[in-house]
Amino acid sequence: MERYTRRGAIALGASALLAGCAQGKFISYDGPEISRVVVRKSTRQMYLINGQTALRVLPVQFGFTSTGPKQFEGDGRTPEGRYCIDRRNPNSAFYLSVGIDYPNDQDRAFAAAHGRSPGGDIFIHGWGKQKRDARKDWTAGCVAVTNDEMREVYAMVRNGTQIDIYA
Repeated sequence: MERYTRRGAIALGASALLAGCAQGKFISYDGPEISRVVVRKSTRQMYLINGQTALRVLPVQFGFTSTGPKQFEGDGRTPEGRYCIDRRNPNSAFYLSVGIDYPNDQDRAFAAAHGRSPGGDIFIHGWGKQKRDARKDWTAGCVAVTNDEMREVYAMVRNGTQIDIYA
């Protein structure tokens, strides 16, 4: 299991938080590049990583059927595997969002072998305007964080960043 330094996360996470003190939906981030995002479904955490250092660790929520990998459209599961951040939506119904390039070739082949669609439109996004219970999964298969946390993710994570989602 990979280790991420807590000291780096605290120091660099603080710089992201300071940038977030300004009012408005968008904040700036001028810290180290996020080279990888790791989501661990088992611990319900998302790590924003530079090299081997977790700059930010966030609690997350998943699809309404949180166990197992996403296989088909409408199954309510969050994908598991290696993907890439491929788009941004500043006008998301869920505050802000960054897209995950699900489905990949393996996901499409698996669904096709079962005569089904793999689905799509998987994002990391905020909670939107609705108040949520942080202990309950509710998305259609996405990864959710609070709106304030999403402001940080949106500022820190660039298109092209690798994202690994583990069980």
